[in-house]
Amino acid sequence: MSIVPNSSASDQQLLSRVDRFFKEQRIGSLLKKSNFVKECGWTCLALFKFLFLLVFSKKNLYQALQKKDALNLPGKDTVYRFLNSSRYNWRKFLLLLSSGLIRNKLDPLTGKDRVKVLIVDDSLYSRARSKAVELLAKVHDHTTGKFVRGFRLLTLGWSDGNTFVPLCFSLLSSHDPKNRLVDMSEGLDKRTTGYKRRRESMQKSSDVLIELLEQALASGIQASYVLFDSWFSFPSTIMKVLEQKIHVICMLKGMPRVYYGYNGQKWNLNALYKAVRKKRGKAKILASVIVTLGCNEQGEEIPAKIVFVRDRNRRRNWLALLTTDVHLPDEEVIRIYGKRWDIEVFFKMTKSYLRLAKEFQGRSYDMMFAHTSIVFARYILLAVESRESQDPRTLGELFSLCCDEMEDIKFASALLLLIELFKSAVREVLVLTEEKFQELFDQFLSSLPNYIKGLLGVSVCES
Repeated sequence: MSIVPNSSASDQQLLSRVDRFFKEQRIGSLLKKSNFVKECGWTCLALFKFLFLLVFSKKNLYQALQKKDALNLPGKDTVYRFLNSSRYNWRKFLLLLSSGLIRNKLDPLTGKDRVKVLIVDDSLYSRARSKAVELLAKVHDHTTGKFVRGFRLLTLGWSDGNTFVPLCFSLLSSHDPKNRLVDMSEGLDKRTTGYKRRRESMQKSSDVLIELLEQALASGIQASYVLFDSWFSFPSTIMKVLEQKIHVICMLKGMPRVYYGYNGQKWNLNALYKAVRKKRGKAKILASVIVTLGCNEQGEEIPAKIVFVRDRNRRRNWLALLTTDVHLPDEEVIRIYGKRWDIEVFFKMTKSYLRLAKEFQGRSYDMMFAHTSIVFARYILLAVESRESQDPRTLGELFSLCCDEMEDIKFASALLLLIELFKSAVREVLVLTEEKFQELFDQFLSSLPNYIKGLLGVSVCES
């Protein structure tokens, strides 16, 4: 069964690579472990593969089923029953897939001294024209500063500085009932995974962040730091992450009611910057200071380091990064935080090319969660292809012996990424400029094999 035509060499190469990916990652076995069971008809593996390949055919479900050979494809009702099931554990499947890939594929290519990180961020899952979608809410769009209809896609991913792998996610509705436009469907079995995901979507994002982190670490994912931006950088959230035995590096913004302990007093970020002594001249790092975030359950103070970075274009502007690893050098704080931009490229790729929130317009929360998981699995395939096309050691043991490890992100590159934030930091909207973001995104696209570029509609000459 295939919806991708076999007429060209690139199509055959894609199908061959997808078959290899499914075999290496044991997709069928992972689906069974995640409670994907059908009593009759099409198998879950066949349906998953059909939907997985749909984006590469450049057709939607309706167009694919209108083909002359559509008799060999599953019916629309079969597909929708598969997507609307509340018993399939899509989060467990995605975690099993990503953790197995990291353990068996990426870790052997990564040195033990390489800093591996977990990255948390959210993005808008827009359903602007919808009215009856389950748990539809008015959510805040960080880019425009307006409230729109949709969900917040809270995502946790892993990165070694070269390859980003999505681990798990949650489609957040709204914690405030006033902002929820549609309630949860009635009559759901409370023992099902779908019911638990719905309840989770109505929790606070900071609480869901901790749940995602706990599940990722329980699956065996190894990382030294958790990275996130200023939307989650509250002392209470940082201390909850520390309870998971993992350090934090995050960006701060000048919130007047968030205080840090310094010299026996409480300071907000702006007052703290004025109080600390800055380096003279044109130093890129203006200052760093050890502060306290609060006390843990044992009554012990939690120390942290705040690093202030200069804007080389506007000398009066500055940016602040916080780390709970107080022994980490200032330059390393900036360099490691630079790895967070991998998740921005991930969001851009899934929305622009992998049809996130666009391929299906179902009203069920289960369908949206299932389709998002399939899109993330597609990205994992692209991440593997991108890594294998760049890292010569993936070609065999011989190259592992004679090739150096791929270079980690440099301090200068990370610093340039931070500098791009200063214009938006003044407006308290922490996003990259369109030009810089497009440059980062183009770097990811250029690393993909040519046959995948063609199937996604990317010009090989432009890349």
